[in-house]
Amino acid sequence: MIRIQQLQSQIVEPAGLKGQYYEQRPQNKLEWFKNNGWGYKDTKFILEQDGAVRLTGNKYRFSNQKMMKFKEWAEAKVGIDLSLNCEAQTEIPANPPIINEQFMNAIQGQFNEVSFDNAQRILHSHGHTMQEIYELRHGKLARIVDCVVYINSHAQAELLVKLAVEHNVMLTVYGGGTNVTWALQCPKEETRMIVSVDTSRMNHIRWVDRKNMTALVETGVTGKDLEKELSRYGVVCGHEPDSVEFSTLGGWISTRASGMKKNRYGNIEDIILSVKVVTPTGTLSQSLDYPRVSSGPDLNQIVLGSEGTIGIITEAVIKVKAQPEVCKYESILFHNFALGTEFMYKLSRSKVWPASVRLVDNNQFQFGMALKTMPHSKREEFMDKVKKYFITQFMQYDPDQMCLVTVVFEGTKQEVEFQEKKVFELAKFYKGFRAGAENGERGYFLTYMIAYLRDFAMQFQFIAESFETAVGWKNVPAVCENIQRRIVEECSKRGVEKEPFVSFRISQVYDTGATIYVYFGFGYKGISDPVKCYSEIEDAAREEIMKNGGSISHHHGVGKLRKQFMQRQIGDTGVEILKRIKQQIDPKNIFGNQNLI
Repeated sequence: MIRIQQLQSQIVEPAGLKGQYYEQRPQNKLEWFKNNGWGYKDTKFILEQDGAVRLTGNKYRFSNQKMMKFKEWAEAKVGIDLSLNCEAQTEIPANPPIINEQFMNAIQGQFNEVSFDNAQRILHSHGHTMQEIYELRHGKLARIVDCVVYINSHAQAELLVKLAVEHNVMLTVYGGGTNVTWALQCPKEETRMIVSVDTSRMNHIRWVDRKNMTALVETGVTGKDLEKELSRYGVVCGHEPDSVEFSTLGGWISTRASGMKKNRYGNIEDIILSVKVVTPTGTLSQSLDYPRVSSGPDLNQIVLGSEGTIGIITEAVIKVKAQPEVCKYESILFHNFALGTEFMYKLSRSKVWPASVRLVDNNQFQFGMALKTMPHSKREEFMDKVKKYFITQFMQYDPDQMCLVTVVFEGTKQEVEFQEKKVFELAKFYKGFRAGAENGERGYFLTYMIAYLRDFAMQFQFIAESFETAVGWKNVPAVCENIQRRIVEECSKRGVEKEPFVSFRISQVYDTGATIYVYFGFGYKGISDPVKCYSEIEDAAREEIMKNGGSISHHHGVGKLRKQFMQRQIGDTGVEILKRIKQQIDPKNIFGNQNLI
């Protein structure tokens, strides 16, 4: 629930909302979120008797519409055997909690809710990597938090950290729980009591300054709720990661996140002006609500990407922008991925960047088309056939080679018209064909469906996941080519029966390079330890990325999943600097999640 308060003269408040609380989802996350998979409880893909695949629930535009092509595509192109059935366990086992009685006595009556419920403890002990979801469905988490404390203010964060230091209790911070780097996993060897600090009730917008276009926001707010409340002021934050429905401002800061519309609104480091962090040695609070300062090293940069290792991020002053007059989806077909990549490169040089522009390869393009819902009329069915004939026969696009750029334009009417003109002129030079808003919107719909589809595939002994990297433009082709080769080789070595599904997406453009998303998966029938097998293949792919000039992560972060690569990324001196910062701020290792290094 979010409360908006008027704190100073330049701060505008929506009429009729002063001092009001707005109804949001139930506070108990398990009432609406799955306990062993991604997303809303009422939302999942199901296979029906007639072979159609359908997305249940009512949360998305294409919910409860039949997708007749997906089954055939998944079996033929991906290698999923939909005759296999691998049901998840009904009960997830949990070890009894470790109790620090002195600490529990100290916090008694200080917080609105302290939970020892096993389901809550499990929920707060994992993120959403394939490995973690597999363990929830078929095994158990090696170590889980011992209790969950819900805080609702900065003052409560300060009190909790103070008592944890006094009684030597480990704290781990929980926002939206969408992490994909094992950052929320508890260290197996930790013998102290582990308390999860749930920030979800610390989700107020404290003020919005329409003159300076800034806002003070508590960090437990989700992206979806943040935008909903900012819209009452006629402004937006604009940060939209794929997890925007569930991830929080605090999580974005702690992982140095990026959003799909960063071209217009910036990455999180561009949006944040100042942060407030409760550490074991005191609260870091800076008066930095200025356009720019020159006052020594930027301490925000210590917090950005810190992944819960130094404290609880409680508040942030963020930049906001006026709501765009126009938001428009579009798409462009290219004959192959090489031409599409060259288009993306030249677009980066033009500096005419739509809010979002993403290139998907042929595998991912077919993936999106397989999710196309049934026509609503004979006329629509006929027009689909005409379009297909025109593209493949008249325009001579090869269905097994063509790829798609999806675009979101945002801004004033004049801005969008100018960007459209320049983008489509450039696309024409690379033999691109304007493919319309529907394909563009479906491309972004696929973004929100990936994790749901991963969980669906897991029912049929097929495991899949995505990872990302940032790479210079000259290395983009080599990175894609060599990752594809390495994954196929590593799967073959480990006895994977069918060739793995591997797909690429260039999801962000920069002056000097691009972000590449990699999706890959395989059937694990006959493999004794599929999680170990998958992890080894992913590590090999990461080795290949670094060998070809890519980073260990663009925006997912490091966690425990990638920390073995940190020394190669930042060097021995860089690792030592991070260690010294950690030791100085947190000498008793209260925030002992063991992320980063």
